[in-house]
Amino acid sequence: MKTKDLFKSLFVVQAIIVPILIFSCNKAPLDVDLIDKSALEKHITTLASDAFLGRMPFTEGEEKTVTYLIEQLKNVGLEPGNNGQYVQEVPLAEITTTTAKQLTISNGEKEMIFEGLKDFVFWTTRTDSAIRIDEVELVFAGFGIVAPEYGWNDYKDIDVTGKIAVVLVNDPGFGTDNAGFFKGNTMTYYGRWTYKFEEVTRQGALGCLVIHNTIPAGYGFNVLQNSWNAPKLYLDTRDKEDYKMALEGWMTLSMANQLFQQAGIDDREILARARKSDFKAIPLGLYASGSMEVAAKYDVSKNVVAKITGTTRPEEYIIYTAHWDHLGIGKADESGDSIYNGALDNASGTAALLEIARAFSEAPQAPERTVVFLFVTAEEQGLLGSAYYAYNPIFPTTNTVANINLDGINPYGKMKDLVLVGMGQSDLEDLAKEELEKVGRYTAPEPNPGAGYYFRSDHFNFAKIGIPALYTNTGIDHEELGKAHGKTLQENYVSQYYHKPSDAYDAERWNLDGAVADVSILYKIGNRLANTTALPSWKEGSEFKALRQEKK
Repeated sequence: MKTKDLFKSLFVVQAIIVPILIFSCNKAPLDVDLIDKSALEKHITTLASDAFLGRMPFTEGEEKTVTYLIEQLKNVGLEPGNNGQYVQEVPLAEITTTTAKQLTISNGEKEMIFEGLKDFVFWTTRTDSAIRIDEVELVFAGFGIVAPEYGWNDYKDIDVTGKIAVVLVNDPGFGTDNAGFFKGNTMTYYGRWTYKFEEVTRQGALGCLVIHNTIPAGYGFNVLQNSWNAPKLYLDTRDKEDYKMALEGWMTLSMANQLFQQAGIDDREILARARKSDFKAIPLGLYASGSMEVAAKYDVSKNVVAKITGTTRPEEYIIYTAHWDHLGIGKADESGDSIYNGALDNASGTAALLEIARAFSEAPQAPERTVVFLFVTAEEQGLLGSAYYAYNPIFPTTNTVANINLDGINPYGKMKDLVLVGMGQSDLEDLAKEELEKVGRYTAPEPNPGAGYYFRSDHFNFAKIGIPALYTNTGIDHEELGKAHGKTLQENYVSQYYHKPSDAYDAERWNLDGAVADVSILYKIGNRLANTTALPSWKEGSEFKALRQEKK
């Protein structure tokens, strides 16, 4: 029987046998020291040091990071994962826009002047030397969603070709507590800003501006300000002729309310109307003028990939992922620090994946399936390294059993819970639950499901091609100080450290005991999968289930 046919037949077995019984098989002993806290700390300290310059692709920081990762993988005896190479080249385009400091909005009689960085941020994915926006009409398109399964189309009865669509962040279900309406407070992909730009592009608009609001967005406007006039990376698509918008960006809620007022629209009334399926987009009678200078260059970044070949089913794959990149050098903070070290995001996940690789390599028994360790580039620029891998897989996607993703690990000490991001997606969550229960812990849903974290890390590109993907996050039920304390710690990280130069490793502030516990769980999940015939599936109701079935 051919490998592909054999793999397909296993799906039939899976449909008959209860997955939890299959998952219970585990031949590899787990009496090794799973995760070494001192080694974990050393990796984080090194990768998040100023010497690595914030690990921005196309920089000296990338060169140092890739070299370090390969050295560490070789040291623990892992094989190169890409036809004898430890790297997969990822062709990217770096586009730098220098946006004019002001954007003029006119109704034909009165002009309103808005300031770049303060009121708006925008950029382009085009490589023209300059972009001129001259009296371009603004259209309010609600949430900017076309979702037939919900009977929803914000672009019905309007043509936005050559216009700028103004849309709301998140989706109509947010804030309703109605789980059957766009999943209620759990963000669907329709709520992600990336989707909104994709849909507006399909509609042929000249541009799109998303109205920022901290609660439904899940982060402050300062996060967007960090990318003001900074280089942005995209996959190199010069061989394709796909349409690209001239302008993508965000405006503050305050700016949006001023536009509504100028257009004679009650902001509360229009926001309420936008939550109904019969909403129709509204031309605002306002016209925008502004400009951007554009510089583009092309280069190749690198995914780093290593593997341990399976002993009995080497043609089946478990893929662990973590992104090695961060934001490089950017806007200085109040102390004058301009290096975005990215200690938690994601030197910590990268370090944890190195430790998981070591644990597998030193286990008494090699895995039955092949285990792959993939360190991807340009996550911060739009999940680009994992997207490139998904479009250009090294290992057949039909034979890829699961993806386990690490993006930030617990720096707060031991937690009783471990958060399942996007809870309810796949059988991998059942494995996590079992492993946690063995040590007296439990799984928990996201404390902020409206932020759409399931669509914001590299596992998402595996999910989009049907591969069951697990993404966990730090819990909030602190072992000693309880949930309120744990929640405060996470809120403090978002406000004080997320995507700021202050996200640096601090031995006095960090407690890696919880990280060791969480990473050990992720190792055990992968180890169980690597030593069974189990094939995890998407759960009923997952938007990715049909994609996996298509691959059978």
